[in-house]
Amino acid sequence: MFAALLFWGWQADFLIVGASLGVVLESSRVIRARWDLDDADFNHIWSFCVLLVVALAGYVFTTNEAGGGLNAMLHGNMAARNAVNSAVLTSTRFLRWLPMATFPFIFAQVFNVRSSVPLTAVSLVLRWRRRKGEATLAGHYLDIVYPYFIVCLFSAGIHSNSGTQSYFWGQCVLITWALWSVRARRFGLVTWACTLLAVLGLGFLGQFGINQAQRVIENFNAQWMARFFRQRTDAAQSVTSIGQIGDLKLSPRIVIWLQPENVVKVPTYLREASYRKYAPQRQTWFAGSSANDFEPMSAEADGTSWVLVPGNLSTASINIACYLNGWSREYEAPEGLLPLPTGSRSLGKLPAEILLKKNPTGAVLAAGRGLLIFDAHYRPGASIDSPPNVITNFDSTVNLEEKAALDQVISEMNLSATDPLADKLIGIQRFFAQKFTYSTWQEADKKAPTNSTPLSRFLLTRRTGHCEYFATATVLLLRELGVPARYAVGYAVHETSGTGFIVRERDAHAWCLVWDASAKIWVDFDTTPSSWIAIENRHKSMLEWLSDLKSWLGFEFAKFRWREAHWQQYLLWSLIPVLVVLLYYIIFRHRKKRRDPHAKKWNEIQAVWPGLDSEFYQLEKNLAARGLPRPPGESLADWLQRALAEPALAELRPPLHQLLQLHYRHRFDPPGLSASQREQLKREAKVCLHALARTKPAK
Repeated sequence: MFAALLFWGWQADFLIVGASLGVVLESSRVIRARWDLDDADFNHIWSFCVLLVVALAGYVFTTNEAGGGLNAMLHGNMAARNAVNSAVLTSTRFLRWLPMATFPFIFAQVFNVRSSVPLTAVSLVLRWRRRKGEATLAGHYLDIVYPYFIVCLFSAGIHSNSGTQSYFWGQCVLITWALWSVRARRFGLVTWACTLLAVLGLGFLGQFGINQAQRVIENFNAQWMARFFRQRTDAAQSVTSIGQIGDLKLSPRIVIWLQPENVVKVPTYLREASYRKYAPQRQTWFAGSSANDFEPMSAEADGTSWVLVPGNLSTASINIACYLNGWSREYEAPEGLLPLPTGSRSLGKLPAEILLKKNPTGAVLAAGRGLLIFDAHYRPGASIDSPPNVITNFDSTVNLEEKAALDQVISEMNLSATDPLADKLIGIQRFFAQKFTYSTWQEADKKAPTNSTPLSRFLLTRRTGHCEYFATATVLLLRELGVPARYAVGYAVHETSGTGFIVRERDAHAWCLVWDASAKIWVDFDTTPSSWIAIENRHKSMLEWLSDLKSWLGFEFAKFRWREAHWQQYLLWSLIPVLVVLLYYIIFRHRKKRRDPHAKKWNEIQAVWPGLDSEFYQLEKNLAARGLPRPPGESLADWLQRALAEPALAELRPPLHQLLQLHYRHRFDPPGLSASQREQLKREAKVCLHALARTKPAK
């Protein structure tokens, strides 16, 4: 055991711990003091070990970070990759600690009067069956030295693959050593050695297959994550539902949690991206740029703060919790666009491993974790959006397919390109508010001309639609009036929850950004009727609270999964009082029992293993005192035949052989001996003892 624990400590980087535990166990050869633990004590000790193992596993899972003792098991310094593999890393560290977590149980056996533990202690099923009154389970004990030895070897193998063969050959030596004393005597040494070498050879070849399987699992892990993470908003394009027939329905699932610094100052919109080019044939908005337009951003000195717009300080702050539902092939980590308030100046309290990028249309792309909780500081004014590009003219282009309908509506509003910006905005706002309605339902227009577009029909005839219709129409009307504008997508914030706000999938919204040339800033402008929120809420189900509960549970698990839960570091500490109380109960209950003069010893009332009270053992002890001991591994029959070879004991051979048969039946036969046969065993053993006392040992 000392060698096994030393080997485990060496391989698992716990050399001092392994050596110390080994010394404690081997000290039982020198220290003769023993406890008198009963079955109930072992039950409590095993429960203590199980609770300790669960506590360690929970603590490791909730505080799993890169670095420390797991550095050799991590590839690269991307913490997001660690998050993807956290389940593997948790089980790895947990399995490495098993010898420490289960040490109290083996320690209790080694320093107990009986060098074995009850089977009911290690099996809840057997414990339950015994409580139900099954007497056959009484007195069944197990020596756990070999199981603990196997645990040490197994845990020693949970370490990084350094390319050496030290673990393999070390375990071969220890296994050979352990099996040597219990090898089958009916086979020769050569047969035993050849069989062992064949098994070790197969194991040596099998480790190459394990290495290959590890590579396959690592590759599959990334593919599995990529399959389950889908980006919600694409920064390059936004495919609208304009022209689609039917009801536009969105889920009530909560996707964003907000906690404002001041409830009075809450952003109306959380923008994820904006777009500049409209393709009416595909009903799609394009950013007019590619993924290569994203520029990496650098964090501040603290590694958790990011400046978006330098200069003026922010006037408001809000804490945002959102999911990153995309997958980055570049970083092999979750990624997604951040929903940010208009005029966001800086971000704070982001994890140090998060990577940020931004593009000219104001989208901020984050990668690193599946859930982010951070602070956004904002104020009206300048933003990260680039000003209108006079060269590409993306922010002023109007499609020819929509131009006729736009000019007709502008004429109806009595507006012109020379009007002030404020008059244009007021005129467009009044036009949509007075003559249009909000609806998520779109019917087929059979009377519409074949060459008309869905947006033209919305402006001229139907005059009802959802936010994508209003936002697209507004952007194109402003451009036709000479005002640069962009199509923005994100979420509307309106629903309170406790002291904060929540955002659902059905709160997804589209509006437009207007360029204020005098202030040189982009301004939010929304012409969708304000009734859209009430209309969306009409679809609210009576069972929406179940959806909210599911969203909350998913959010709490995501915080737990992505190490955003502040309580997780205290999980182990919260279980320490339980462990202390249980340990106190084990130790001091036993001391109280020993001090009680009227308490009966458990070994006086428990059902002992059948046959341990056989008088034949007294004969064996008497013959051993005459210089005829029975070595380990030799059967009683072989030993008795050798011992009775002494001429002086010739007359005892028949009665002793008969006595041995009675002993075997009493010891191993389930029915046991009858009352008369049991009395015969006692009587004849007494006669043989007297005969041995009269016989002088051979010189």
